[in-house]
Amino acid sequence: MTDAIQDEIIREFDGLEWLDKYDLLITSAKKLEPMDEDSKTDENSISGCQSKVWIQSYKKDGKLSFNLDSDAMITKGIMALLLRVVNNRYPREIANIDLYFIEKTGLKSNLSPARSNGLESIIKRIKEIAENECGQSNVQ
Repeated sequence: MTDAIQDEIIREFDGLEWLDKYDLLITSAKKLEPMDEDSKTDENSISGCQSKVWIQSYKKDGKLSFNLDSDAMITKGIMALLLRVVNNRYPREIANIDLYFIEKTGLKSNLSPARSNGLESIIKRIKEIAENECGQSNVQ
């Protein structure tokens, strides 16, 4: 199953050299709204990341969205792409989503092992939150 947002991200990265992909990630990071400093708590932090990463979720009209922040620009840029894909979706969609853009953009193969593990930790936490939301209510 394809996803229009993921396909758009793949087109944005298509044909770019890796340094240009890094520039695109940094540009994406700069567009991401910073998280309120009061929200950067241990409770909102994600372990398993090389850099510091925080996550918050909120629900509106049955759909789930996230705020993510990091102290590292590349990580923040990757999170900005993730948010484009997962925000404002039903929890069940997020829990079951195949984030194929990560492979098709070359992100997965070009990240350092530490960053790759961090990305997996972020995705795991997003999906855990979505799964918990699915269990708490009868939404899609």
